[in-house]
Formats: sequence, structure tokens, C-alpha cells
Amino acid sequence: MAINSSGKLSRLWGEHRWAILVLTAGLLLRGIAALYLPAGFDEAYYYTYTQHPSLSYFDHPALVALSTGFGPWLVGSVSPFTIRLGPLLLFSLSLWLLYRTGDRLFGKPAGWFALVIATCSPIFQLGFGTLTLPDSPLILSWTACLYIASQEFFPREPSHSNQVYRPTARLAIASLLVGLACLGKYHGAALGFGLVLFCLLSHRHRRALLSKWVAVGVVLFAIALSPLLIWNAQHGWASFIFQFGRAASDAPYRLDSLLVTWLLGIAYLFPTVGFPMWWAIARASWVTFPLRERALGNSDLALRYQFLLCVSLPIIVVFTWMGGYRSILPTWPMPGFWGITLLLGSLTAGWWRRYPRAVWLWLWGSGLTTSVLMLVATLHIVAGVLQSPSTNALLPLVPVDSDASTELLDIEQIRQGIADSPDLSAALDEADFVATGEWFLSGYVAMAIAPLSDVLITCIGPDPRGFAYWDTPDLWQESGLYVATDRFGGLDILPESTVQTVTPVGKIALLRGGEVVEHVSFDRITLSPDI
Repeated sequence: MAINSSGKLSRLWGEHRWAILVLTAGLLLRGIAALYLPAGFDEAYYYTYTQHPSLSYFDHPALVALSTGFGPWLVGSVSPFTIRLGPLLLFSLSLWLLYRTGDRLFGKPAGWFALVIATCSPIFQLGFGTLTLPDSPLILSWTACLYIASQEFFPREPSHSNQVYRPTARLAIASLLVGLACLGKYHGAALGFGLVLFCLLSHRHRRALLSKWVAVGVVLFAIALSPLLIWNAQHGWASFIFQFGRAASDAPYRLDSLLVTWLLGIAYLFPTVGFPMWWAIARASWVTFPLRERALGNSDLALRYQFLLCVSLPIIVVFTWMGGYRSILPTWPMPGFWGITLLLGSLTAGWWRRYPRAVWLWLWGSGLTTSVLMLVATLHIVAGVLQSPSTNALLPLVPVDSDASTELLDIEQIRQGIADSPDLSAALDEADFVATGEWFLSGYVAMAIAPLSDVLITCIGPDPRGFAYWDTPDLWQESGLYVATDRFGGLDILPESTVQTVTPVGKIALLRGGEVVEHVSFDRITLSPDI
């Protein structure tokens, strides 16, 4: 058995060693960022999901709670690194599946180039593979579905490419994966829409929609989605109303805002990746145009392009268009660009045969540049190397009082500050609850005091998010501890008559580069009985 396993590993290394090296290098870079970067607003908030196991949540479906909780449950401690262990591993698996999908659709060189391009993109590396966000489980299910669908629709053997398509059980598996993608993030619905759209447009694959395996898949999809549906049915469809309501706006449509959204998307991808991706979209769209398909005499290649365009373009177009009347988050259209990475990998394989030196410089230059930028950004956020003034400044460019990166709180400093202060420690022990006025601030506090106390943590601000469903006012006792920072969560943001009495307890100064960048204040409070 040991010899057999060793042989399999040797074959795996021999066949895929370059992909494994790229995966390892990417994991190392992301691991360094995950180890040192302080928790982001959303990340700290998603940690509180893990403290309230549920079928779903007000903001997102349930899988982000599992991916966030994996590290703390495994290691037994709470830190920015441990809550990111899940995304680090999930993204490595996603990258492997992306490589294998590219290999199946266009050949191994195309798969390898798609892997390298995805590794060069900062938004993929951070948004999908480092920070604990709903996008990590979403993109794993999304990529697994693309891999299964590529096996279903495009058999590897060329002799089978023009034969009559016969639906298989893979359709049911793909449907299940669409459901799991939706459990990661609502954006997973775009994947299901894209698969149906492809089957409708492809005469060869239209019969898939009427097969028994799609019927089985619908059942599996419903089972996978049931936690989300049950929770929403029990809570007045609050999550659906909140998320889909964000798409609406009374603001007038502005073409300049659309242009800015398009350019920002390219910047997040990184320009040397973003612009080529849009070229890949244009090129693939031209190839799949019906008249061009007949002229090229290569309908199989056109169908493969069409498949990726169908599952990728809808989400890209919708969210880019939405940027004309409201701001969008950087990760919203990115699952679509993830699929376009496979198209760009295919084109790059062709460029490599003609211009190997140019492709080599492009990819190495992109990878090194994004790696250096990520390293500098990490050093600045952690140590203030660009901060003015700072004892660690290498290039003092950003005044400390206008540096937005200082809004990310160092939970280790907060934790140590509480432990070192007898007054704060006593106040925490005596408190019946701990509250803030901001949902993300409650997340930071929850992470900071995790090893110190298991007291109830909530948010009593105007936007409590999930805390409104986890805690109700009748659970709050007479005396609590209110936490705020200089920037966020002051008592003045609370509704009138929320707090009856306030007694200051103490403050913790948060330092970076030898400078105080934030204060965290603690007050004993009693709440109004009418809250």
C-alpha cells in the first residue's frame, strides 16, 4: 500500500509539478498575508457567526460560518490567522480545480496559464483566498461545478466531440454544486442561470434540460438550498429582502460612474490581468458569433468558449452595469472573471507558442509586481512603513490622522490591554453583556475577548445586522460594558433613551509605528427598560 501511494505521488508530481509549485508559492504568499494582516470589518463580524450556529444568517448563507470557524475549532484559539485557515485551504483547492478545468477544456498549457494568471490577481488572492469572506466557499463550489460541467459537456476524446450528446449523472452533481454555491453566497444563482443559458443556446446540449438527471439535480439543489430557505421562511424572508434590496436605488444612472466601476474592476484584477481579460471576452465573443463559428469550421472550440461566456458574462455585466447608479463591492462581479481566466489561459497558450519571451515577461512581471505590492501593503497595515510619523517608516507618505488603514483594529492589543488592566478585567467579569454601536466593532470585541470571557456580545446601534436575530433586549440584564473607538460607535449614535447611566471605566491606546492610531474606550452602562 505504501509503495502504491508513493507511486501515485510520484506520478502526480511528474505530471503536475509546475502547477504544484505555483500552488505552493501562492499559498505561502497568502499565508504570510493571513498571518500578519489585522482582521477586516467583515471578517471580524463573520467570526460572530461562529458563535451563533444557525441554518443561515441575516447577511449571508451559512457556509461562511463554517469556513471562518474551521481554524478556531481546529487550533483552539482565535486570531486573524486562525479564522483565515479555511479560506487558505479552500482557495488552494479552487485553484487546483481551475487548473484541471482548463486542462480538460483547452489542454494542460492553458490550464497552467489560467492557474498562473489567477495567482497573479490581487483580488483573487485576497478576496477569495486569504480573507475569510463568503466568496471562499462560493468560488470552491463554482469551480467544482465548472469542472464537472466541462466533463459532462465536452468529453476529452476528440472522437466523441461530434457524437450525439447523452446526459449523465454529472448533471445532478452540477446542480448540487450550484446549490452549495448559493449556500456560500447568493451570487451562486448566476452560475445556475449561466448553465441553463448555455444549454438553451447550444443545440447539441439542449436535451440536458429535459433529462431525468436534471430532475434529480433539481431535488438535490432544493435540498442543498433548504437551510437558507427554512431560515428565511422563519424570519420573514429578511435575508432576501436585505440582499436584493441593495440592488435598488433612486439615484440617476451615470455613464461616468459606469466607467469608473469598469476601471476599478480592472484595477482590482490588476491592469496587466484585467485588460487582457476583457480582450479574452471580446475575442471569445467574436469566435462564438454564429457566422464566425461556421467560417472557422471549429464548432467544438466555439462551444467551449460559449460555455465559459454563459457562466461568466451575466454576473460581470449585471454588476458592472449596476455601478452606474450605485457603488458595488469589489468582489461582486469577480466570480465571472474567475471563469474568464480559463479563456485567457487558452489564448495565452497560443501566444506562448508564438511569443514565449513576451508571455514570460508578462506573467513574471505581473506576479512579482503584485507580490511586492501585497507585501508593502501588509507591512504598512501592520507596521506603518508608509505612515507619517512612524518609527518604522521607510517612505513616510501617509499622515497618520488620515490613514484609513488604521481603522482595522489590532485585536491582540485590545486583548492584552484588557488583561493588563485590573479595572477593565473586573468590569468585563461583572458585565451581563458587552455591546457596541457598530456591527463590525462588535466583531472585533468578540475576537478580542474570546479567551477572556464568554459574556454575551451584541450591537445596539442603528444597524445591528445579525445581532438583531441572535439577541433580544429581554436577554440583556441591568449592567453592561459598552465599547467604542474614537472613530466608531460613540454613545451619540444610539437612539434616544437607549442608555440610562454611563460610568467610564478606561481606555486602551492602540499603537502602530510608535504612534497612537486609535483609542478603544470602555464604559459601564445600564439600558432603558423600554428599549
